[in-house]
Amino acid sequence: MTVAEAYGRRSGEYTELFGDIAAAHPDDRALVAAWAAALDGPVLDLGCGPGHWSAFLHGRGVEVSGIDLTPEFIRIARSRHPEIDFRLGDARRLDVPDASLAGVLAWFSFIHLSPGEVPTALSEIRRVLRPGGGLVLGFFEGPELEPFPHAVTSAWFWPPAQLAAALQRAGFEVTHTRRRQDPGARPTAVISARLPTPCR
Repeated sequence: MTVAEAYGRRSGEYTELFGDIAAAHPDDRALVAAWAAALDGPVLDLGCGPGHWSAFLHGRGVEVSGIDLTPEFIRIARSRHPEIDFRLGDARRLDVPDASLAGVLAWFSFIHLSPGEVPTALSEIRRVLRPGGGLVLGFFEGPELEPFPHAVTSAWFWPPAQLAAALQRAGFEVTHTRRRQDPGARPTAVISARLPTPCR
């Protein structure tokens, strides 16, 4: 079963549990809001699910659009947030013009990519970002790069240093790493990165 099919089967359940931004940790909302406030231009919510993060950004005046692999999520996002552009898309093959975005939010949308697919997705994000553009990447942290049985379909733990190294190889500057362990939950981490601005 593909990732899109697995999430499609549980899209209603997922939306009920996580489809409201109130379900997100306050620290996560504050981090994403501060990141977006420093950007000047359009932002892509990559792996937008039912659209709650897109709506959060839109409510703060950000020009945002969302893409997701799962048709059911796109239908839900469009019905819940008709003022935002949502469409099907794949992080490994973004249908987005070169250097057209100020930022990309990839909030736990890389967790189902195999380690071999991550460089392709990072290369695509680099292609669509403007010089100086920002990326926020949320993921599950682990001491080793290894798969685990996620509730929907197999996912990957990443050591933050290893994912930061992948970002640097892709041409990004890592600006901030935050790690958190909430009671009863898997450890999570967030890496913020940017594309360098060419020297004049």
